[in-house]
Amino acid sequence: MHTVAILALNQVIPFDLSTPIEVFTRTRLPDGRPGYRIRVCAEEPDIDTGTFTLRASWGLDGLTGADTVIVPGTADPEAPLTPAVRTALREAAARGARVASICSGAFALAASGLLDGLRATTHWRAAARLAAAYPAVDVDPDVLYVDNGRILTSAGAAAGLDMCLHMIRRDHGSAVAADAARLSVTPLEREGGQAQFIAHDHTPVPAGSALEPLLTWLRDNLARQLTLDDIAAHAGVSTRTLIRRFREQTGTTPLQWLQRARVRQAQHLLETTRHSVEHIGAQVGFGSPTAFRERFKRTAGVSPRAYRRSFG
Repeated sequence: MHTVAILALNQVIPFDLSTPIEVFTRTRLPDGRPGYRIRVCAEEPDIDTGTFTLRASWGLDGLTGADTVIVPGTADPEAPLTPAVRTALREAAARGARVASICSGAFALAASGLLDGLRATTHWRAAARLAAAYPAVDVDPDVLYVDNGRILTSAGAAAGLDMCLHMIRRDHGSAVAADAARLSVTPLEREGGQAQFIAHDHTPVPAGSALEPLLTWLRDNLARQLTLDDIAAHAGVSTRTLIRRFREQTGTTPLQWLQRARVRQAQHLLETTRHSVEHIGAQVGFGSPTAFRERFKRTAGVSPRAYRRSFG
């Protein structure tokens, strides 16, 4: 039987911890047998969640022999990992276990070196922090989960459920995954594909950052057709320096940041105004309705009209 070890770090987020427990324990194969064996593991027996204390049945030795290891998010994702936890995660990956994170659990995988050179995601609020702390990781803040084969990461909260159902489908096929989804009262595939619904108030760097004045200027000029040379000239630096500083402080490029900011502003306008989709696209700087629709769907996961139906 496939063994799933869930590693509960200190200050684990209870929702993130319970999601894989519930989904995998409810999974049944066509003959009625359980699809998974679950172990909740921790370095110390008692885990403080901030609101209550949990007692784990397994220590770090529970990761040994597990087919899948899942790291839920924690309230303090940048808290240093102990050497024992880092070693346990690296050894699990080295022997071929599938290793996944939910929400800010991606920080633990990154701190263990397991995400170096890979695309990964986390909760959108923590994406810039992850990118800045681990520049070797290609952080994508817009998706629900990323599957690199043996290494998976998911965004926050319910996105962990999407990732777990995806793993069940990989392991046992769509019929078993669909049954697990029905028991969890959730769709097997969310409408619009795998994209986080991200609030339009998107601040990718802390207040006081060296880039803050430039980002404010960009937000105030979303409707302009800005080039990389325009942005560099306003900042008073070369394009090479601009790209380097953006990568260091936001984890992305200036033009990618600008496109995402335009989509965030479009989300706000779709929620709060009755302007036409075409008018909103022009307001936020897209040269044509087609370009707006394509970029919006790529970033938000749904069309502008579908987004307005859900959030308007």
